[in-house]
Amino acid sequence: MGLTEGLKERLFESGAALVGVGDLKSVGECGYDTGVSVAVPLPKHVIRDLQEAPTKEYYELYDILNNKLNGIITAGEKFLQEKGFDAYAQTTDRVQIDSDNRSRLPHKTVATRAGLGWIGKNNLLVTETFGSAVRISSLLTNAPLKCGSPIDKSRCGGCSLCVQKCPAQALQGVLWEMGMPREKLVDVKKCYKKQTEIMYEATGIETDLCGKCFAVCLYTQKYLKRD
Repeated sequence: MGLTEGLKERLFESGAALVGVGDLKSVGECGYDTGVSVAVPLPKHVIRDLQEAPTKEYYELYDILNNKLNGIITAGEKFLQEKGFDAYAQTTDRVQIDSDNRSRLPHKTVATRAGLGWIGKNNLLVTETFGSAVRISSLLTNAPLKCGSPIDKSRCGGCSLCVQKCPAQALQGVLWEMGMPREKLVDVKKCYKKQTEIMYEATGIETDLCGKCFAVCLYTQKYLKRD
């Protein structure tokens, strides 16, 4: 078994539902040539509930899935390091978020480079399999892995369900292309403000979680209908 196949097998065994490898040489100065993206889906019943309002279960699941992802990419890091390669798992305790809520190398960027999906009109990753109902993480390395084909443009087409259903009316309805600034897709401050309001109204918890824009996504709905 080759290095790439062995790594993917380890990641799937650790709980990943989707895995992709992408070339990062053209992506800023991240210090690594290759990024490995992993995703896990949200349970269907949680997504259905989010179509109405955010829930305490979603709030608790957020940390559960983040911890699961941390374990998956840490297993991948260990696998590559044991093979003698440099690797860096972008776990939640390692990712630094600035005052504008940006990280140096977003998981979404690695995911699009790895071909897992594209950035939707909701400013979230959209996958063919689970829509936007995924939590994602990433692993950086200089190991000679086989890279997949990147996705550089949106595949949302004329669908604007997330734009129409956004409680904050913060989404611009623009089709994403690689390199497009976030501001062309979403008014982040408007989004976070409304998320905090509706989360508190629904659960009494003061945090910026909503979920409606990915719960109504057409690709998410296809996932919900699939057995």
